Amino acid sequence: MTPHTSAPGRARAAATGLLVGGAAGFLLTEAVAVLAGLALGEPLDVGGGGPLRAVLVAAVLLCALAGAVTGLRRAGRPGPRPEGGR
Repeated sequence: MTPHTSAPGRARAAATGLLVGGAAGFLLTEAVAVLAGLALGEPLDVGGGGPLRAVLVAAVLLCALAGAVTGLRRAGRPGPRPEGGR
């Protein structure tokens, strides 16, 4: 099985997916923190570390990894076909 895209193209897609996924993960954790702060009436405290900080970091990393995998999978697909082509 030969890839449809060159190695630099796949690496570029993976890097873009990693950045987009990481940004999405960061926005997700910020939104959860804001909603939890509104529901609890006080902001979440992750200054001292602990399990809450580990969960937030893990969520961002998992979103970044999912973005990189999605970028790699989409890079392997053939592009759109020209009008009228089969």
